[in-house]
Amino acid sequence: MAKIAIIEDEQQILEMYKLKFEAEGFEVVTAKNGKEGLEIIKQSKPDLIMLDLMMPEMMGDAMLAELRKTDWGKNIKVIVMTNISEYEAPESLKDLGVENYIVKARYTPKQVTELVKNVLKIKSD
Repeated sequence: MAKIAIIEDEQQILEMYKLKFEAEGFEVVTAKNGKEGLEIIKQSKPDLIMLDLMMPEMMGDAMLAELRKTDWGKNIKVIVMTNISEYEAPESLKDLGVENYIVKARYTPKQVTELVKNVLKIKSD
């Protein structure tokens, strides 16, 4: 099954999605900020990144900008999962190539899992 990196500073959300994706058969790696996320991603080379924007140490858009400068990170699939509306999102996101932009409060974990499977072209049960 595919490997997902979850980069999220809210511990409860991080744990909830980690458990949900593992229950669906995904391998999951996690980080609590963008700086840690870059290191985890370099080491684990996930198939998809679930990325929060508002985080300590390094914001999600800054992390993604750094990631896109690398050969191994320029084409990785990214879903931004945040509580910032698309209208308030950093302008730079438009040029950083994200698959989807979702506002956490508007999606259930089941909907997020289905979205991830769709992006990775994994058939649902």
